[in-house]
This record gives sequence, structure tokens and C-alpha cells, in this order.
Amino acid sequence: MDFFKTPIEGLLVLTPKVFTDNRGYFYESYNKRTLEEAGLKVNFVQDNESFSSQNTLRGLHFQKPPFAQAKLVRVLEGAVWDVAVDLRRESPTFGQWFGVELSADNKKQFFIPRGFAHGFSVLTLTAKFAYKCDNFYHKPSEGAIRFDDPDIQVDWKIDLTKAVLSEKDLQNASFASYREDPCF
Repeated sequence: MDFFKTPIEGLLVLTPKVFTDNRGYFYESYNKRTLEEAGLKVNFVQDNESFSSQNTLRGLHFQKPPFAQAKLVRVLEGAVWDVAVDLRRESPTFGQWFGVELSADNKKQFFIPRGFAHGFSVLTLTAKFAYKCDNFYHKPSEGAIRFDDPDIQVDWKIDLTKAVLSEKDLQNASFASYREDPCF
């Protein structure tokens, strides 16, 4: 597995070694020892999967401490533009984002440590998205920031006038409101 360090400390793009032949392909999508050798000592406790249609935009979501979650995400079908926003107050990149295209074709994975908001937009007709989490979901600890926040300015790689959003995501708070929130 190859590990690419992004400009934001802690965010990694992982590219597995894929073995192909006339039958198809095989690759190791997760190996605890390989991650630990790369410095990622994460104990994943929950797997999630979602299915979405084109132009769906999910995010920007996070869990407040002590229920924050590190995630290892990948796409099983289709393609998405995956984004993480640094919410770590002590970080020199606080409030900055990084995005990467994840697809069934490129088989890349994105490691997002605790302390980040996360979201994605669907670039293909449909997409099946899978993620491992290192902490259990805790509804009272949910947090979210507006997808179109002017302070963050995420480029979602889709026409936002066609974005398909949940009612909940349409009501997310601004990044400015979270800057002063002592809960994260």
C-alpha cells in the first residue's frame, strides 16, 4: 500500500497494490499491521456504507469529543469527491480543507483522523461509499458545518445549483459559529 501525505497533517491518501489477471482483480483494502507500520494506530470498531445518486452532497459532518471519529473511507461503486476540513484549533491548517477523488476504478482510500469535518459529493450516476470508524456513532455528539460556508469555500466539483442535500444539511451552522464553540 502506498501512503500519500496531504498538505494537512494527519490526512492521508492510501493507494493499494492491485493484482489483476483475466479473472478480474484482487487487493487488500485493510491490514491493521500495514497501517501500524505507517504510523496509524487506529482501532476501527464500526463499518458504515451509503448509496447515493449523482450530485448528492453529504456533509460536512463530525462528532464532537469525546465521541470524535477517525475514518478510513473508500468507494465501492462509482466516484465521489471526498473532503475533510481541519477542525483542530491548535493546527496551523485550522479551517482548511483537502479533497480527493475516490472511485471504484482508482481504489484510493482516504484516512481522516479525529478532529475533522467530512463530506462528499457524488460525481457519477450513483456511488456506493464505505467507511471504517474508530469510535461508535453518538447522536448527541453530532456536529455539522454548512457545505457552502464562505469562510471555508470547498470546491465540491459539482454544480451546486443541482446539489441534492438533506433537509438537515441545509440547516447546518456556519464555520464561524463553531470557531467559538468549546465543544470541539
